[in-house]
Order: sequence, then structure tokens, then C-alpha cells
Amino acid sequence: MKDSVQHEIQKLRDEIERHEHLYYVLDQPVITDAEYDALVRRLQELENAHPELVTPDSPTQRVGGKPREGLQRVEHSTPMLSLDNALNEQELRDFDARVRQFLKGQQFEYVAELKMDGLSMAAHYRDSRFHRAITRGDGRVGEDVTENARTIRSLPLRVKKHPAPGPAFEVRGEVIMPEKSFERLNASRDSEGLSRFANPRNAAAGALRNLDPRVTARRELDFIPYFLLVDGTFPVDSQWESLETLKQLGFKVNPHRRKCTDLDDLLRFIKHWEEKREELPYEIDGIVVKVDSVKQQRELGFTAKAPRWAIAFKYAARQAATTLENIEVQVGRTGALTPVAHLAPVAVGGVTVARATLHNEDEIARLDVQIGDKVLVERSGDVIPKVVRVVEHGVRRHKFQMPKTCPVCGGHIVREEGEAASRCVNTNCPARLHESLRHFAQRSVMNIDGVGDALVEQLLERGLVRSVADLYDLTVEQLTALDRMGEKSASKIIKNIDGSRRQPLWRVLNGLGIPFVGERTAQILADHFGGLDEIASASVEELREAEEVGPKVAESIRQFFCEERNRELVERLRRAELQFTQAKKARKRGRLSGLTFVLTGTLPTLTREEAKAKIEAAGGKVAGSVSKKTTYVVAGEEAGQKLDKANELGVRIVDEAGLFAILETDSNSPTAAE
Repeated sequence: MKDSVQHEIQKLRDEIERHEHLYYVLDQPVITDAEYDALVRRLQELENAHPELVTPDSPTQRVGGKPREGLQRVEHSTPMLSLDNALNEQELRDFDARVRQFLKGQQFEYVAELKMDGLSMAAHYRDSRFHRAITRGDGRVGEDVTENARTIRSLPLRVKKHPAPGPAFEVRGEVIMPEKSFERLNASRDSEGLSRFANPRNAAAGALRNLDPRVTARRELDFIPYFLLVDGTFPVDSQWESLETLKQLGFKVNPHRRKCTDLDDLLRFIKHWEEKREELPYEIDGIVVKVDSVKQQRELGFTAKAPRWAIAFKYAARQAATTLENIEVQVGRTGALTPVAHLAPVAVGGVTVARATLHNEDEIARLDVQIGDKVLVERSGDVIPKVVRVVEHGVRRHKFQMPKTCPVCGGHIVREEGEAASRCVNTNCPARLHESLRHFAQRSVMNIDGVGDALVEQLLERGLVRSVADLYDLTVEQLTALDRMGEKSASKIIKNIDGSRRQPLWRVLNGLGIPFVGERTAQILADHFGGLDEIASASVEELREAEEVGPKVAESIRQFFCEERNRELVERLRRAELQFTQAKKARKRGRLSGLTFVLTGTLPTLTREEAKAKIEAAGGKVAGSVSKKTTYVVAGEEAGQKLDKANELGVRIVDEAGLFAILETDSNSPTAAE
């Protein structure tokens, strides 16, 4: 009896999987929805009667169970690197020239694929069954979204046996939300009185990371693969073969791809899909170009951030004209006031845009834009809307005036000489506090996992936090009293907050939110002074002795620590036992000690990061701007204003070959010291 039931269950699973593949992957259904539902119901009946026969790869397990309390972080088998971008034809030609230079006359082909606008994910398989899914995260560590990924119908739970990858392999691809699913989702949110999602990419990302897999299932996501890996390497000889293998395994490989024998063929493919992109049932924002041969990919290698054998050609931003109805001001974590344009809603590249940034007062003056004008709006990178120019003056146009007091707290507004932004100086301003808390908890700052938007909003609404220092006074009992917060999650957050006390000095300094002091400047200051008290008491002149700290940054630091409320915050963080000291870091000595370099333009073989690393490894300093203290400007193609400034100041200019010569020359020689 049990054998016959097991046989029927397996037969039903095979049949359902076949129909899912036909419907969700090939778009070629052969049975009605009612017939499909009947198969699923019969399988559910048998599994309910025989729960010991339920397996994780059963089609009934796609819609997960109870909501989870958090997402686990998982390290990738190999880093999921991002791609360099080509924003125009010339940049693509430059990429092609670099490939040809590296391959030294070898014949090669490109594979061109549509660049899906979604969220990258790695799906792992063991014994040909779906095992785990991890988001891209920061490229090195992502979040485990296995139960959510299981709900994606185009992601196979079992795959066909294939000799190329074997039983254990990894598939990297893009999770997207098709346009129809996106439209249905926003229509549903409209009916519930909820805010609409801005675009399918944001909706897909939110769905995949939702703590309730049942929510993910309702979002109707798709998984489009682009890499097949075994033990972190490619198991086949070419990218084209990789895609064909994925197709044979049962994955939904995008059919719109082409092998291109030369740059002209590639450009024709790019132009074709730029013209046809509106006809696609999902959003794309460009074309991904990869050298086809895996052997040649290995020869080309990687930079610190991206492969040299691939590039993403980004399509030009989409634009539309509409009316500027009003301008309101938002307050950020550093107190900066940002004017935001309220627009008559307009479709820009398939997304309704009703707000766009105007950056600051200077930008408004440059555009000569006034309320009531008809303006051109652009989705930069197809995501962030901004006002490009005035199309037509409004009949009743009137100027925008920056408020004299903070629109949130009523605090004093200042605009320092030479600064584009006006700022609220009240560090306890509620608007500043919300952004300050989010910044303080970020992974790259104090790394307090679990303190995100939703929690911050509740903490502020309940009055539990009035400064970042209040985070260290929170208790498990206070957190469990919040909405959708279990004791396990609350305990984990308190543990993460407690763990942040051990973060190094530079992270604490970065977390304070001092204007113009980001990660790198915080590290430089910590290395130079060795203590927060020393930084807080330093004069502008003493601050400027630290590398790369100019007058603007030094004055901002000095002003921050002169504010009494900021000093009170520092004392509270001291009582919370955060790290206020570290060993001073001696400047690395080398052949280029005492020399300052500025990089500009595109170098023939080195990325800017690679050139910077070589200079610093030899003891040199790389600055971001040209001054009288600059020793060399290293200029590549399309060098900009830095080259003009170097000529104006008489700073010596070298190309990449000149940089290599300097790196090989003793710093005490006349050549290196010029």
C-alpha cells in the first residue's frame, strides 16, 4: 500500500514539475489552470495523509511556512563582483581595445545578454536538488533567502542530471518582477490604501528579503540565470556553453542573447534592444557583454572590483516632461536641507514619477527653475529621478525660498561660505536623528544588524531613542513590546548593539555623522591622532596635518566638536564604553615617501584602484584634488579639470608609462623628487 502511494506521489510530482516548466519557463502551457490545480490538490491530499513522504523539493513546498525572525548572513563561495559600466559607445570601444591589448592578437567572441534590472542571487544545488539561495549582499557575504527563493516558480527545485556541473553546483542570476506582476501588486496596494512601489526592482528586492515567504510567493518573481559555477569556477569552456547547459538543466535562460564576432555586431545588438526594450515584459537597463571563452577570461583576470572580461553597457536615462507643482525640503542625517520637486505624476520608462531631487539652492539657480514651470525629468541610471532642465516657463511661476528655520524642528539654519547645502545645526532634530540612527547602524559603520528603517521608526514613535547613544540603553523587554518583534529577535538585536561597542575608533568617528567625514577620512584621522579626544580638541591647523584633510573638512570637524550637544553625545558614547582610542599608525615608508599623486582620466591597463594601490604600496600618497602640494598628476584618456588645474599650477604631468618609471625609480633621485 505504502509503495503504491509513494509511486503515485512521485508520478504527481514529476507531472507537476513538467507543467511548471512548460508554464513558467517555456511559456507553453498544455493544460488549463483548473487541471493543474487538481494535480496539486491531489498531491497535497496524499502528502497530508503521509507526512513522512514529504520532501523539500516537492512542488507543494514552494510556498513556505511561518515568517522568520531575521535573515542569516552567509559567505559566498567566491565573491559576487559587480561589473564596470560603459555609459556610451566610446567607453565600450575603450573596453574592447583593452581586451584586444590583453589578448595580443588572439581571436575571440563576445556574448551579449540583456541586463535584467533586478536583484542578484546565488542558488546552490546538492545532489541535483535545490539546497540554498543567497542574495548578493556586499559581494562577499549575502543573506540566506532559501525559503523565499523556493517560492519562485521558474527556479527548479530539482534539475535534470547533466555531466557538466555534476550533482553539486551553483547558479548565479537575477531575481526580477515582470511588469504584469508589478502592475498587479501596485493595483492591490492601491485598493488597500498602501503606498505604491516605485519600480519592479525595488519590489523584487523587498519581496525576496521579506521575512514571510508567503508574501514572496504572492509577488510572482522570476529567476533568470547568467552563470554556472562548480566550486567557484566555470565547469564548461565558454559562457555560451554555460547558458546552454543551464537551459538543459531546466532553468529559464533568457532567449535574447547573441554571440558577437566583433564590436560592430555587438553595437547592432545593443541598438536593437534599446529600440525594443519597451516591448519586453520586464525591465532592462542595458546589455551585459562578456568574452565568451573561459580560457581567455582567465587570461584577462580581474581588477579589485570587477572582471576585465565583462562590462555592462548602460542605456541612456529615460526622460519625460511634466509640471513642477511644488518644492518641499527634506532634512538628512548631517542636517543638510535638500529641496525635493513635487511633480505632476508622469510615466518615465514605465515607472510613475511624482518626486525628483533638486539637490540644493545652487542647482535650482543653475536650472533657473520655479514652481509652476514645465520641466524635463530623468531617471538617472533608470532609477533615481532628477530635474534636468526647464522646458517651458509657467504662466504663474514663482521662486522657491529656502526656509530660515528647520521645517522639522524649527532649529537654526546655516549655510557656510563655499558650501552648496544649508544645514540644520540641531543634532537632536527628529529628521536628522532618523537618518543618523540608520547611518550609525549600517554595516560599514557600527554594523548593528537588525536596526533598520522599520525598527528606527518604532523606536522614535515610542520615544525610546532620542540620540544614537540611547541605543546602548535599550533592553530586550523594550524591544519585545514593539510590533512584530519576538523575544528571539529582540535578544539578537541587543546582542548586536552590545557587540558594536568593540568596533574600532574610526567606525565610531564615522558614526558621529560629522559633515564631510566618511569612512576613509575617519580612518585617516584615527590613524593620525590615535584618539577621539585628541581629534575633538585639535585646532583647524592641527587637523589639517592629517593626510587629505583640507580646510573645509577641518573646519567642519572643529565646528562639530564646538557644539555643546555634540560633546554631550560623545560623553554618553564614552560611558557606553565604545572604543575611543587606538594605536597611531605610522605612515608607510617607501621609495615614494613624501610624494603626492593625483589620478585623472582612464589609464590604458590600470584601473584607478590598481594605480592607487601601487603608489601607496611604495609609500606615496594619492589625493583627490590638485594643489601646490601635488607632486605628480597621472593623466589618462579623457582627463578632466584636474589636468587643467595641474597645468595652471605647473604640476608635473605623467602618463601610465611615466608612473611605472617613477615606481621603479629611487625616490631620492632627481627624477622622483621633481
